[in-house]
Amino acid sequence: MPKAFLELSGYIRHAITKKKTSVWIAQREGRAKDSNDRTQESILKMFALSGTSSFITNLQELNISPVTISYEYDPCDYLKAKEFQQKRDDENYKKMPQDDLLNMQTGILGYKGHVNYTFTTSINPELEQIATSIDNRKAQIEAVVTLIDKRIHSNYRIYPINKVAYDELLNTTRFTREVSPEERTEVETYLSQQLSKIDLPNKDTDFLRHKLLEMYANPLINQLATK
Repeated sequence: MPKAFLELSGYIRHAITKKKTSVWIAQREGRAKDSNDRTQESILKMFALSGTSSFITNLQELNISPVTISYEYDPCDYLKAKEFQQKRDDENYKKMPQDDLLNMQTGILGYKGHVNYTFTTSINPELEQIATSIDNRKAQIEAVVTLIDKRIHSNYRIYPINKVAYDELLNTTRFTREVSPEERTEVETYLSQQLSKIDLPNKDTDFLRHKLLEMYANPLINQLATK
């Protein structure tokens, strides 16, 4: 595994510094099932493996520019909610290969509504500040994780479903005036449709709806935390 990580790190560094091409990579292995996306520390450690200087300098050479991808609807939301209940009810539950195939198919072909990409500038200036203010490598890694997460979270495109989910999940009226009656009806119809797709013998509708609300509220919760 260390050899594979070193090879991947070396390829990324070669592609960026020698071939002058871009490399796209996720901030972790897949998106979080509850949409509470966080950068994985091991990704940053892997980036730095092939460098010959300090941790921060090795990252600066890669010219990291976080990109935020916002989906209005997650076509896999009902499958994720279903898995949450299955794991709750059976601690030994494991997905079958056909489940993964269905998730991939649904994710690729399913309806996503609006999709927004927001590109940010290089984090190199902030990395320089981290290098001069923090000596400990572990603390530097944590600071870079926080920096990248803030960049990504602050640039989420927020849709009506995120606001409706936020208010219902947290029992507030914070965004009531920002969502029209038509938009609210559309959101409620969508959530009902997704819940109806979940086929479980002991279907816990309240639990499943709560999980759907979490998925759509978390991007907004994380964005508000950056302000």
